Amino acid sequence: MALRLNRDDYREYRELLDAKLTELALYAKELCPEAVVKASSTSYEDEDGHVDIFPPPSLSEEEEERIELAVAARAGDIFAETGLFILCAAFDQPEKPQT
Repeated sequence: MALRLNRDDYREYRELLDAKLTELALYAKELCPEAVVKASSTSYEDEDGHVDIFPPPSLSEEEEERIELAVAARAGDIFAETGLFILCAAFDQPEKPQT
């Protein structure tokens, strides 16, 4: 069942966006519990939000790609269902400054 996205009703739009960002973040954590996952409704250009996945350095490139593609596929399903455009990507964890 397709949900009708109403960008004119900001509260309804934000509730839907927050729910779908949470769904994607939880899915990423389900696929890789050790990953750091950050979801944001900050939008650049035409996206509605984004989910950044930072898998542990010990994860193989193949496994990292599998997780990234699975989350991106779920985001594609959300787009088809709601019209929300949420970008998802996996990144290397930032280096911690040495003290």
